[in-house]
Amino acid sequence: MTSPNITPSFPSRLPNVGTTIFTVMSALAAEHQAINLGQGFPDFPCDRNLIGKVNEAMLADHNQYPPMIGIGDLRNGIAKKIGDLYQHHYDPDTEITVTAGGTQGILTVILSCVGPGDEVIIIEPAYDSYRPSIELAGGKAIAVSLETMRDQNGQVASYVIPWEALTKAINPKTRLMIINTPHNPTGMVWQKADLDRLASLLKNTSTLVLSDEVYEHMVYDGAKHHSVASHPELAARSFLISSFGKTYHVTGWKVGYVAAPASLTAEFRKVHQFNVFTVNTPMQYGLASYLSEAAHYLNLPDFYQAKRDFFRAELEKTGFKQLPTPGTYFQCVDYTALNIPEAKLPEAEFCKWLTTEVGVAAIPVSAFYQKPTESGVVRFCFAKQEKTLASALQRLQSL
Repeated sequence: MTSPNITPSFPSRLPNVGTTIFTVMSALAAEHQAINLGQGFPDFPCDRNLIGKVNEAMLADHNQYPPMIGIGDLRNGIAKKIGDLYQHHYDPDTEITVTAGGTQGILTVILSCVGPGDEVIIIEPAYDSYRPSIELAGGKAIAVSLETMRDQNGQVASYVIPWEALTKAINPKTRLMIINTPHNPTGMVWQKADLDRLASLLKNTSTLVLSDEVYEHMVYDGAKHHSVASHPELAARSFLISSFGKTYHVTGWKVGYVAAPASLTAEFRKVHQFNVFTVNTPMQYGLASYLSEAAHYLNLPDFYQAKRDFFRAELEKTGFKQLPTPGTYFQCVDYTALNIPEAKLPEAEFCKWLTTEVGVAAIPVSAFYQKPTESGVVRFCFAKQEKTLASALQRLQSL
């Protein structure tokens, strides 16, 4: 007797989640041989010395499980870097954990402190992993939007922190607030006064903070990155997340870290040990050695500012209106004043047209909102070789 062919079914944990816009646009770019300025990854090689250090670690037989929290040399290096930059000491044994990239750190933070009925404030446009992570934890995402400032022509000019909306969003159910500086996708950077205001806002609450600072070394024009680690009141209630992939041009290695007070780290590690346990051993040894040379991250702002300035100077020759880019490796532009019929298209459709017909892939900023929010703004990534940027710009200048 033949058994019936039954496909098991079960309720989706993420019924509203599909394929990310980054995957969709990268696939479309590949299909049409477009220049991919959409997804945020460099197209240039990392330092060969870093690869050499990883290779040395492999040949030295550092190929078995490392400690669950990360190897000591790397945690010590992270603690020193944070102390040197932000004048806050994290104990490398009890307050720093190496993660499988920033996104795993984000998910683990949320799973460790958010439960059913808890509310988590996110600021949109927001990195697309925040909301699904909150939903997996059983929490509820409370979205407030950055305020959109427009010029006299009605085009988007800048984004500002929505303090009034943040104040109204906080209530006894608020378990966590997620902030992101420098901000993806807008490039906005929080200032010291912003951290002061946030600390004042949270002063008499039990709300924790997840501070996503993976672009910490991409702040330009001589400005400083203001980390929650530099603010004692916020450091006491915050999980700080950063990424070696972004800093050292190795996004595919997926190595990052989370720094937090010991009591928060203890809860974080309970989840960490079961959703990833530990992180690639030779990569950790290579990064620990490379991190000891501070110039490798201290020189990064100048490196990326040169790319930003080149990209912006050439974009001036187009009809795109550029938004300020004080941080990250992303440039947002308002396309609605372009003298073409496609300037009336919604952002997602405009990006598809730009990819298939012009040969340059971008990301619609509307994709960073839960509900469709059309502002006529798209995001380009300038973490590319100059020849890649030049080719893309030549195509964009044809519009």
